[in-house]
Amino acid sequence: MEVMYPRCCGLDVHKSSITACVLIAKAGKPLKHIRRFGSTTRELRELLASLREFGVEHVAMESTGVYWKPVWNVLEGHFQIVLANAQHIKAVPGRIRPACRKKSELLNLALQALPFEARTGTHS
Repeated sequence: MEVMYPRCCGLDVHKSSITACVLIAKAGKPLKHIRRFGSTTRELRELLASLREFGVEHVAMESTGVYWKPVWNVLEGHFQIVLANAQHIKAVPGRIRPACRKKSELLNLALQALPFEARTGTHS
């Protein structure tokens, strides 16, 4: 599959932590940078600063529970954000890997394996 977003990030969002996996496309194997952040506003701003440092333009995360909403609020306006249905992410075949890495890899490949409704999220 063709790489559509050469600098992207997948987020694994939980109540008290967010794990970010930044993928940077290079010739051959992409570079991966994984880092964990807390869920306070200050720590979410650190996440924002870190993603900017890597030159990330697109971010993907699941819409499970309500924990994604503060993350969305901090990142909105700075990146193109994909809010994917968790069931669609889990249904994508492949080897077991960290959730944040799976999301960034799917985004890197333009979510080609996901149904269309998984690519559009609404913020409410």
